[in-house]
Amino acid sequence: MSSILSGKNILLGITAGIAAYKTANLVRLFIKAGANVKVVMTPASKDFITPLTLSTLSKNPVHSSFTNEENDNDMWTNHVELGLWADLFIIAPATANTMSKMANGTCDNLLMATYLSAKCPVYFAPAMDLDMYKHQSTKHSFETLKSYGNIMIPATSGELASGLVGQGRMAEPEAILAFIEADILDQLPLKGQKVLITAGPTYEAIDPVRFIGNHSSGKMGFEIAKAAANLGAEVVLVSGPSHETVAHSFIEVIRVTSAQEMYEACHRYFDSVDMAILSAAVADYRPKNVADQKIKKASATFSIELEKTKDILKSLGAIKKEQFLVGFALETNNELEHAKGKLESKNLDLIVLNSLNDKGAGFGGSTNKVTFITRSLEIVQHELKSKTEVAQDIMQQILKQTHA
Repeated sequence: MSSILSGKNILLGITAGIAAYKTANLVRLFIKAGANVKVVMTPASKDFITPLTLSTLSKNPVHSSFTNEENDNDMWTNHVELGLWADLFIIAPATANTMSKMANGTCDNLLMATYLSAKCPVYFAPAMDLDMYKHQSTKHSFETLKSYGNIMIPATSGELASGLVGQGRMAEPEAILAFIEADILDQLPLKGQKVLITAGPTYEAIDPVRFIGNHSSGKMGFEIAKAAANLGAEVVLVSGPSHETVAHSFIEVIRVTSAQEMYEACHRYFDSVDMAILSAAVADYRPKNVADQKIKKASATFSIELEKTKDILKSLGAIKKEQFLVGFALETNNELEHAKGKLESKNLDLIVLNSLNDKGAGFGGSTNKVTFITRSLEIVQHELKSKTEVAQDIMQQILKQTHA
């Protein structure tokens, strides 16, 4: 299962404390969580763990000086670029010396220059001996760094390198990872909310081997599910037949085949969700009678009587209470008028309009071009984008309407 850190750029700053040996496991955990990792070391920290170990684990060069000391002609290491690259900057271990420099703006090495250039959240994990940890100057560094907006990962109590037992031991790598994940989650706008999402086509059986379906791949719905989960939501993703997959700890995938099965799944979860986004391409009709055996080819023509399937979106709109309900409209003509009609008739809060007249939009591809129509009939048009970006735009539009 992926972590909330998946896809994040993490810059790990390592200073000269014995706890530096734990950073090999910390890098490994960040990589396992799906993050991209780069490492900046103070020169003295290389006495505790080698850059080779960390570069091998992070799959990136390790930086410790402004220039390559072995090659006078090598490029200068750009601390500003490193700081801007990072989504998160974690300094672990953070020694008393480095924290004092951070508090006072002392810029005498690459790590400090990068810290002073960083625009992202900065976490620091103190590590030092008991008496150093309790010293008034160290407490002053803690308070100053927190007043700057830095986030402290508290040290734990235990046996220290000196042989003393007490506070000052750097948090274990697993605890650092859990602390950062929890801190990020606490700040996410959809934390504690539950979202129902539908994706993909439905297949309506004709006989045991044939069906009526459509070309929907399910990609749009899966991308919306990931975007919602990355905002902290607990997601129930009801998917028709699709080759798309997702591994995210906040997403539960319910696989269905027919429109009836999707209807039942949606109604099973709808009462317990805060919002529902129905992006699936559900069949409007299904065969009235399904043959038990494969239908044999017997004549030049063949007719199938069809009957309407249940309108899932309309049925949810009829019973919704406080839920925010989003529908999709795939149109080929009079697009805005038809979409506005669906918005009203199905009691929606937002409708996402796709036009098959737009190149790159619709089924099967990796891109989409959408127009949002809100409950108040505000029209928001977007350019052609990847479905990942469209999913993020959809979630931002929902946040704009629900968190106004």
